[in-house]
Amino acid sequence: MEKLTFYALSAPEKLDRIGAYLSERLIRDVSRHRYGYVCIAMEALDQLLMACHCQSINLFVESFLKMVAKLLESEKPNLQILGTNSFVKFANIEEDTPSYHRSYDFFVSRFSEMCHSSHDDLDIRTKIRMSGIKGLQGVVRKTVNDELQANIWDPQHMDKIVPSLLFNLQHVEEAESRSPSPLQATEKEKESPTELAERCLRELLGRAAYGNIKNAIKPVLIHLDNHSLWEPKIFATCCFRIIMYSIQPQHSHLVIQQLLGHLDANSKSAATVRAGIVEVLSEAAVIAASGSVGPTVLEVFNTLLRQLRLSIDYALTGSYDCAAGVSTKIIKEHEERMFQEAVIKTIGSFASTLPTYQQSEVMVFIMNKVPLPSSQQSIEAGKAGENRNRLTQIMLLKSLLQVSVGFQCSNMLTALPSAFLDRLLSAALMEDAEIRLFVLEILISFIDRHGNRQKFSTISTISDISVLKLKVDKCSRQDTVFMKKHGQQLYRHIYLICKEESNVQAHYEALYSMLMLISIELANEEVVVDLIRLVLAVQEIAQINEDNLTVYNRCALFALGAAYLNLISQLTTVPTFCQHIHEVIQMRQKEAPYLLPEDVFVERPRLSKSLDRLGPEVFFWQSKISEVLGGSGYNSDRLSTPYIPQLTDEDRLSKRKSIGETISLQVEVESRNSPEREQRAPAEEITYETLKKAIVDSVAVEEQERERRRQVVEKFQKAPFEEIAAHCGARATLLQSKLNQIFEITIRPPPSPSGTITAAYGQPQNHSIPVYEMKFPDLCVY
Repeated sequence: MEKLTFYALSAPEKLDRIGAYLSERLIRDVSRHRYGYVCIAMEALDQLLMACHCQSINLFVESFLKMVAKLLESEKPNLQILGTNSFVKFANIEEDTPSYHRSYDFFVSRFSEMCHSSHDDLDIRTKIRMSGIKGLQGVVRKTVNDELQANIWDPQHMDKIVPSLLFNLQHVEEAESRSPSPLQATEKEKESPTELAERCLRELLGRAAYGNIKNAIKPVLIHLDNHSLWEPKIFATCCFRIIMYSIQPQHSHLVIQQLLGHLDANSKSAATVRAGIVEVLSEAAVIAASGSVGPTVLEVFNTLLRQLRLSIDYALTGSYDCAAGVSTKIIKEHEERMFQEAVIKTIGSFASTLPTYQQSEVMVFIMNKVPLPSSQQSIEAGKAGENRNRLTQIMLLKSLLQVSVGFQCSNMLTALPSAFLDRLLSAALMEDAEIRLFVLEILISFIDRHGNRQKFSTISTISDISVLKLKVDKCSRQDTVFMKKHGQQLYRHIYLICKEESNVQAHYEALYSMLMLISIELANEEVVVDLIRLVLAVQEIAQINEDNLTVYNRCALFALGAAYLNLISQLTTVPTFCQHIHEVIQMRQKEAPYLLPEDVFVERPRLSKSLDRLGPEVFFWQSKISEVLGGSGYNSDRLSTPYIPQLTDEDRLSKRKSIGETISLQVEVESRNSPEREQRAPAEEITYETLKKAIVDSVAVEEQERERRRQVVEKFQKAPFEEIAAHCGARATLLQSKLNQIFEITIRPPPSPSGTITAAYGQPQNHSIPVYEMKFPDLCVY
C-alpha cells in the first residue's frame, strides 16, 4: 500500500488508471462473493483518496463513486455500511478543483432508502438506518457550499432527505422533552438513529440560505400531513423547535409564513389538525421572539383572525361548506372551541414578541374587525346572524384581551388612540353581559401599569390600605392630558354599565378594579373629585331605582360605592373624610349589613327587600363629603354638583341643525311674532268633514304636482334647444343680478372723508381697498 501510494503521488496522471483497475477488480469480486478482496480494494481506494490531493483527482473520484454505488446496490448490509463509510470519508475531503459533471442523485435516493430500512434484525436495521443518515449528511456537506455541484436544495432532493430524517426522529419517546441545542451526549445516545438524525437535520437547516428555507420546510409540512402527526402535536412541536433553533435568526419569519400558509391550506381540515398547526405556530413565535413576524405584521394577524371567523362559521353551520366529499365530515363543536382558544393564545404569543408601537397597531386592527352596530362592519340579521355576530365579538375581544395583557406603555394617549377607545367603549354598552365584562377587563389591563390589579380582585371594606402594598406613582403630564380628553367618556360608560340589570358579581369586581386603578394610575385632584361624584351618582341609581333594578343589583351598587369610598378616603388622607366614610360603614354594619360587600359579594348573598325604607344615616351624602373635602383644598363647588353623564358626540350630531333648518326655524319664529299673525282668524274647529276635505285636497295637490313634473320633463325632451337655452339664460341673468346686488351691498367701501379724488382724466374715482383689508361676510368665506 505504501509503494502504491508513493507511486500515485509521484505520477498523479496514473491515478485514473489505478482507480479504473481497482474498480474493475471490486466489481468482479462483489459478483463472485469474494468479500475479503472487496474490503481490501475499498481500503486501498480510501487511502489513495486521503493521500492524493491533485488536480487530476476528479477522474479517480469517478471510479471511486462508481465502486461506492456498486456496494450500496448490494443486498448485503455489511457491504452497504462499508460503502457508506467510504463515502463519508470522501465527503470530508476538501477538494481543490470543483467538478462540473458529478451527480449525487443516486446517492440521495439510496441513502434515503436506507434511512427507511425495515430489516428483520433490529441491530442490523439500526446500523443500516444510521449509515443512511451518515450518507445523507455526507452528501449535504459535499454539495451545500459548492455552487457548481448539484443543488441539494432542489425540491427533488429535499423531498427525499428531509422525510428520511424525520422518519428516524419519529421513533423518539413522545413524552421526552427535547433540548433546544444538542448537548454533549453519552456514547450510547450517539449511536441511536434519532440523535444522529436530529444532528443531521440541525446541520442541514443551519446551512440553509434565505432562498432555500421554503424548500427545506415544505417537506416537513407534507410529512406531518401524510402521517397525521399534527393531532398529538408533540412530534410536530418537537420538529419545529429543532427547526427554529437551527436556522439563522433572520430567517425565522419565513418559517412562520410557511406555517400560516399551511394553516390556510388546511382551513377545511379537522379542528384537531388546525389546532395542532396553531399550537406549533405559537411555540415557533415564542422561540423566534422579535424575528417571528417579519415585515408583514398585520398579515399574520389577519390570517389568524380569518381562521377564527371560519371556525365560528363551522361551529354554527355544522359543515365545512357544500363542497363534494367535505360536507360529510362531522364537526364537533368542542373541538372547534379548542381550536379557537389555541388561535387566541397564538395571537397573544405573536403580539408579545412585537415592539409597543406595533402592538398598538395590532390592537387597533383587531378592534376594527369587531362587528358593532355603530360601525361600518356588516351586522348580519336573523337568529343565526345574531349568534355569529355575538361569537365573533367575543372571540375578537378575547384576542384583544390576550394582546393587551402583555402590553406595557407609559403613555396612555398613545396606548389608547381616540378611534380605538370610541369603538371599545361602544362595545361596553352592549346588552350581552359577557362582552361588557371583556371590555372592562381590556380597559383594566391598559390602565394597570404597576401590577395592582390582583390586589383589587375581591371587593371589601378594609380598615388599613397599607396591607395591600400598592405601587403608586405620581400622575404624569401625559396621563393628565389623557384624563382631560377622555375622562368624561370613561365616567359616562362606567355609570351606564352600572345601570345594566344583567350585571353579575364579576362585573362589579371589574368596575371596582377599574375605579381603583384610575384613582391610583391616572388621578390628580380633579379626577378624584369626579370619581367621588360618579360613585355618589351610582349610589343614587340604586337609591331612586328608576331603572327597576333587582334587589341584588341595588345592594351590589351600594356595596361597590362603600368599598370604593372606603379606599379613596384612605388614599386622600383627609381625616374628616375618612371619619365620615367610616361612620357610614359602621352604621351599615349595625343596621344594614346587606349594603356592604362582605354580605353581597359572597356565594350566597344576604339581601334585604326593604331597601326603600332605609334611614339617611346609611347613605354617603354629597353635601357632607363636599364640605369635608372642600376644607382640605379640594374644589367644593365641583364636589357639590351632582354627576350627570355628558352627551356623546353622536347625540350632539343628531341634535345639530343644518343651516337650511336654522334659517327655516328663524323664519318660522319671526312669522309667529309678526303682527300679521296676530290679525289672523282663530284656528277653525276640526271635524270629520274638515279631515275628509283635507284628504281630498291633498290628493288633488299631488295630482297637480305630478302634472307639473310631467310638463317640465316633456318640455326638456321635445322643445328646441334655443328655447331651453333662452329659458335657462333668463334665470341665470336674474340670479346674477341678485348676486351683484348682494355683493354691492356687502363689499361697498366706506366713503372717504374728503369725498372723492379726481383722477388725472378729471373723472371721480373711489378709494381702492386692498383685498386683504376687505371685510367679507361669513357666508362668503370658505
